[in-house]
Amino acid sequence: MLSKKMEEALNKQIALEGYASYLYLSMASWCDREGLEGCAQFMFRQSEEERDHMLRIFHFINEADGHALTPGIREPEHEFESIHSLFREVYAHEQNVTKAINGLIELSYKENDFNTLNFLQWYVEEQREEETLMRTILDKLKLIGDGPQSLYYIDKEIDAINKATTKVEPAGEEG
Repeated sequence: MLSKKMEEALNKQIALEGYASYLYLSMASWCDREGLEGCAQFMFRQSEEERDHMLRIFHFINEADGHALTPGIREPEHEFESIHSLFREVYAHEQNVTKAINGLIELSYKENDFNTLNFLQWYVEEQREEETLMRTILDKLKLIGDGPQSLYYIDKEIDAINKATTKVEPAGEEG
């Protein structure tokens, strides 16, 4: 059984994961509009992953005799300065999610809630993977630069990363 404090904290995490899904969906639309098909597909997949993360917590709360709440999700921005700034924002957001997960871990220790602690271990690993992926993308963007043809190469590189990441994920599991 979840404490009220843990239930509230997990419900806040649901909202954060939901916002990430909306943010990445907005980014996918921007990429699509800018002709960055590979980047758009990557962001559509990221949006779906974040929705899956949200639902995973939602189900956990209910299974642990809590009450999962559907959050009001604030509207994300819709315009981005550049593909470089977009991915910098993604990386910063993933770092914020990691910080929030770490806060949940800390709370689960304080509450002696080892069931939630065990549940959250998946998120710890997931966030390490997400931050690593975003740093890798930012490194590639830095190498490619922002010259006249860089968007073409960036889009191809992100598309390749997306396809490689999709192939690695076992069927039926969230990434």
